[in-house]
Amino acid sequence: MSEPSHTDHRPQVSRRTALRAGGGLALGVGLTALASAAPASAAQRGTPLCDEPGDSAAAQGVGSSDLGIPYYREHDGTWGYVFGDTWSQMQQYGDYLGSPVMLCQSGFDASGATPISFTWAMPTGGRAGQLFDYRTNADNGFGFEVSRIPNDCIEFGGRTYIQYTSVGTWEPPAGYDGSVMSGVAYSDDHGVTWRDYPYHWAGDIQGVNQSMYGMWSFAGIDPDGWLYIFSKRWNGTHRNTADGGAIQLFRIWPDDFRAGNFGAQQNWAYLDGRWQWTAAAPPSPILTGNNIGEFSVKRIGGRYCMSYFDVTDYSICTRTASRPDAVWSAPKPQIVGDNRWPTSHWGKPQVPSLYGGYIHPGSASPTSLTLLVSQWPGVLHQPPYRVLQFDGINP
Repeated sequence: MSEPSHTDHRPQVSRRTALRAGGGLALGVGLTALASAAPASAAQRGTPLCDEPGDSAAAQGVGSSDLGIPYYREHDGTWGYVFGDTWSQMQQYGDYLGSPVMLCQSGFDASGATPISFTWAMPTGGRAGQLFDYRTNADNGFGFEVSRIPNDCIEFGGRTYIQYTSVGTWEPPAGYDGSVMSGVAYSDDHGVTWRDYPYHWAGDIQGVNQSMYGMWSFAGIDPDGWLYIFSKRWNGTHRNTADGGAIQLFRIWPDDFRAGNFGAQQNWAYLDGRWQWTAAAPPSPILTGNNIGEFSVKRIGGRYCMSYFDVTDYSICTRTASRPDAVWSAPKPQIVGDNRWPTSHWGKPQVPSLYGGYIHPGSASPTSLTLLVSQWPGVLHQPPYRVLQFDGINP
């Protein structure tokens, strides 16, 4: 793929510090037919999915973790959830299991009447473990890697894909993103074994700082046949001073993607005085502004919905558009770190030290989304380090 030219509210305890201590696509086509509209009275409003005594994650060997990126397992109609750095016991105690880690669910209740409950773990169907075959806190041939953090997952045509970022340091100098590279791993046995495509997008440690291919979100395969993908710079620290909130858009035929023919992408670019799909120029930023961390884009009920962690506003915001390449609505804060200020946060659900904010592709409707929001403890081995479920979000 072509490479374009080259107020943090979150607590300052880094994940790298935690690692040292602990380690001693959903397609979006037709998925809303699986769910009914969510009554507001039944909605989950911050239900913890891990790091709680006796929860379903613990039954699968997961104590504390984050992200919980949901995807539709189209081969059998079930659901997968991909987590980042994971520990076997609550409060980041026990064994460090690695990243990424996957838990699965036989059926998702989009009405919000019952929270997500995990029914088995990958990669073996037994206790949860790291999906990818690499060593954390080691050089695996690309440079020193702390861990590989998943950004999104999608399954189509019998193959499952995870796009990830390899983290070289959680504490880079100002203006640097601290990533080693980003890549796409795939599984042909529905998540049991994984291989990497040979092409990787170089990151900061490899000399390409602020690559716009650092973090991806698979919006899904549109009825027009294209796989639409949004991407942005890696911002794992949430203090990336050069981030600027830029997000770009490209698309690729699913067969080309499966073959690893990533150079076949078409880019949504402003060229010759107009926006157009082209292979003659890199993608142009479609959104800019506040510092943006993790993000998610999914096609829900025929409409494209976006959520992201707005680091500057200290909130999970949402936007919508009729098409991936259409004009997006204004950002709307939904879940906030502090609901006392500014006034746009008044009355919003409050989650201190929040981040993430992934759209469930089985959400009830484009006006009733399920979001999975992460919460960071700020102090090592102090609760919580977990994922929370919010239903009935109207973007």
